[in-house]
Amino acid sequence: MSPVSIPTARRRLGAELRRLREAAGLTGEQVIARVGWASASKLSRLENGRSRPDLGDVLDLLDAYSVDGSLRDDLVAVTRAAGDARAWLRSYPVMTARQRGYAELEAGCAEIREWAPVLVPGLLQTPEYARVRFLSSRPLAAGAAENTDAETEVAARLARQSLLTRDDTSLRYEAVVDEAALGSRGGPPDVVRGQLIRLHELATRPNVTLRVLPRAATIGDWYLPHTGFSLYGFDHPQDPETLAIEGLSIHLVLTDRAEIDRYTAVFGWLREAALSAADSLAWLADAAAPRPVPPPRPGHPHRRRTTPAPEGAGPGTATPNAPAASNATAGPGALVGPPA
Repeated sequence: MSPVSIPTARRRLGAELRRLREAAGLTGEQVIARVGWASASKLSRLENGRSRPDLGDVLDLLDAYSVDGSLRDDLVAVTRAAGDARAWLRSYPVMTARQRGYAELEAGCAEIREWAPVLVPGLLQTPEYARVRFLSSRPLAAGAAENTDAETEVAARLARQSLLTRDDTSLRYEAVVDEAALGSRGGPPDVVRGQLIRLHELATRPNVTLRVLPRAATIGDWYLPHTGFSLYGFDHPQDPETLAIEGLSIHLVLTDRAEIDRYTAVFGWLREAALSAADSLAWLADAAAPRPVPPPRPGHPHRRRTTPAPEGAGPGTATPNAPAASNATAGPGALVGPPA
């Protein structure tokens, strides 16, 4: 199994363990009591592919579900592969704990769909934009996040982006980004413009589709999405589609079919309300274009800070910030004072 398939193996193992439990007619509480585990969250993390599986724990579950033969052998092999993430992590020269969770979700994906109402998605961010995002939220961090270096976090995010840009990628990526997420509140003007240029570049790739949702767009029957989210799809039928919802300090990762169907419907409404891919590309090109500063309109009053006249200056004596005596003598674009 290739290194990049380690997280996929964990999800596959978790989905199969959940299927076996349900086929045995057991609840999570019944399984915990049968195998003698102290915490119900341990089973939940295994079934959701969110923890490193221990072979002994998996064997306990297979005994509880009366699994033997070739299926047992296959699941033992998957467990061993899913339990050793060292080789997979070596494919990322830099990876923080925060970024690892996203990288594990993205690894092995065939398709990613994201709704971004406030921030540019991590897979699309420039280093400068990512740095602003990290530093601006750092005062709210707690625990280990306080000790994370900004450049380490940025490098980790850039390492994940190779999924989109490497020549042999088969990943299909689509995002609907709210116009509000692309405005001036995202950072200094040069950072925002650089991010818009990067989005335009990525949108020209054959595997990337970006759609801008205008502020005035109506979503469905006046529906308002509650939060941003990401949907991860996989080619293998045993790899469950996964939903991720990111909050300030809480991150939900779900594989429940009913929940995923709801968010898939919302993404469809967003996609329909947004600009087409071609129109979004044109929107990004226009938004990223440099804007010349227009000269002041002739005769238009401008507020200016004045400097007191030097001692002894009488009427008609020029001062450094004094307006021209007559509008008729002002050249093109010159600042003129208000009428007396």
